[in-house]
Amino acid sequence: MSEIQALILGLLQGLTEFLPVSSSGHLEIGHAVLGVKTGNNLLFAVTVHVATVLSTLVVFRKDIMQLLTDLFAFQWNESTQYIFKLLFSALPVLVLGLFFAEQIEQFFTGNLILVGSMLLVTSALLTFAHFVRKREKEITWGKAFIIGIAQALAVMPGISRSGSTIAAGLLLGTKKDEVARFSFLMVLVPILGAAFLDITGGDFSQESTIGTMPLLTGFLAAFVSGLLACSLMIKVVKQGKLIYFAVYCLIVGLIAIFAA
Repeated sequence: MSEIQALILGLLQGLTEFLPVSSSGHLEIGHAVLGVKTGNNLLFAVTVHVATVLSTLVVFRKDIMQLLTDLFAFQWNESTQYIFKLLFSALPVLVLGLFFAEQIEQFFTGNLILVGSMLLVTSALLTFAHFVRKREKEITWGKAFIIGIAQALAVMPGISRSGSTIAAGLLLGTKKDEVARFSFLMVLVPILGAAFLDITGGDFSQESTIGTMPLLTGFLAAFVSGLLACSLMIKVVKQGKLIYFAVYCLIVGLIAIFAA
């Protein structure tokens, strides 16, 4: 993998992890266009995912510090309940990751027809969410679990994690700013968990073809673009402009299908 390829893939990861356009789908398209093999890239994948986690921590540093401060008060307060709701929302994707990892990996073979079709699903979800106007409710335990199911469905390349979780929250009548905050914080649990499993159980013996500079380039690209995309997405959700991303996913999805 060259530095240019790492830069492009890092930018794709950082931008599309938070924008509702599917990071996995865009990375599959990026691999196909750049001619990068999807197989032998575990170390790079872990690196750019860690970068996006760090960008989330930076953007929500005040929220996270407040949550942790209240948690260590060892009281069943609002912050403690919120943290457990985040953990509760991770159960669906945890089940998929532990018991269906091999089946899920079969979808990541560069099948552009599949990616394009799932981008059309993302487009539909964002469109439905755009027209829901009543958004006054908070995140309940039931909503947290349903949003978690939406996150689990996003293991399919082309279904946006942020798009599906934010759309689910809006369709359930949750406040715009609250669902955006919950969506971005809930991703920390599965990404950190997946990175841990990859590090402890992955085979890095064949990763010597990826040099230090491509890894560093990919990390910095994913981190900086992740910062920008995360901050931008919060504003987009509050302003109700998800329909623009619905149109984008529709166009890219159709292009991917017809280009396959």
